[in-house]
Order: sequence, then structure tokens, then C-alpha cells
Amino acid sequence: MEKIDLEQLKYPIGKFEKPEQITHDQIQEWIHILEMIPEELEGMVKDLTEEQLETPYRPGGWTIRQTVHHIADSHHNSYLRFKWALTEDNPIIKAYDEKAWAELFDTKTAPIQLSLDHLKAVHGKLVYLLKGLSSLQLKKTFIHPHNNTEVSLDENIGTYAWHGRHHFAQIFNLIERKGW
Repeated sequence: MEKIDLEQLKYPIGKFEKPEQITHDQIQEWIHILEMIPEELEGMVKDLTEEQLETPYRPGGWTIRQTVHHIADSHHNSYLRFKWALTEDNPIIKAYDEKAWAELFDTKTAPIQLSLDHLKAVHGKLVYLLKGLSSLQLKKTFIHPHNNTEVSLDENIGTYAWHGRHHFAQIFNLIERKGW
């Protein structure tokens, strides 16, 4: 049996690295990724069986079902962070315990279509918002309370484009490994 690198399973596209300078073209590319995530994710998971949805993407990891629900929950929270930063002066955002959320009844049992539909709606609104932001608005910031880090909105666009691709790759790689 082939030995699987756990770190590669956790981070199949690597960890997010903020570019030294975030360009207009980079922001447009990230927005495009955010625009495509809901459709691409649904296309990849919509025909999976219940048994397949209950398969963890790695040993000790979340199931595909939990991962799909996590993406919707996380990107919903991100959308709120954009709104707070645009309407308040450098707010301290509300963090959430993603691991605890992943253990909740709905995340472990609800049909994934609920989160796929939610993700379409959240991303539709998010992409519409992001396409209308000025360069000055993209520099607005919020504080993440876990490490008191100031995050600019342009960086947050990149973080969530990476986040969507990160979890997409986890699921895609599992499907490939299993030959589904």
C-alpha cells in the first residue's frame, strides 16, 4: 500500500501565502475563483452516494459532507466580515469555532444541497459586492481576534479564494484516490 503524506492530504494546494503586493489583476483572478467555486463544487459532489459523502477526505479528517457544509459556513462568515469592514472602522470580527460547527447535527447529517444552494447565494452576493469595491475600499481592514491580526479586504479575497480551492482539492483528491 502506498504511503500517503498526511500534510499533503491536509494542504493539497499548500497554505495560503499573501503576495507582497496584491495587484488589480490578482484581485480579479481571486474574484473569478470565488465566482466559480459554487458551480464547480456542486458539479463535483452532486452525484456522490450517501456512503461516499460519509467518507473522510483524510484519516481523522472531515467527511465530504462536513467539508461541503464547512465551506458554506466559512464563506458565510467571510461575507459578514467584508460587510463589517466596509461599514465599521477596523472592527474586531466575530470568530467561530469551525471544528465545533463541523460536529453539529446539521453539518454531520443535512443534505449537502442545502449548503450548495447557500454557497451559490452567498457567493452571488459576495462576488457582486467585490466587483463594485474601489481600490480604497479594498484596503479597509478588520481585526481577527485569534491572533489580533489586521486583515485587509484585498487579502481576505485571496484567503477565501484559496480556502475554496483548498477544500475543493481535498474532495477532488479523495474522489481521484477512490476512483469514484
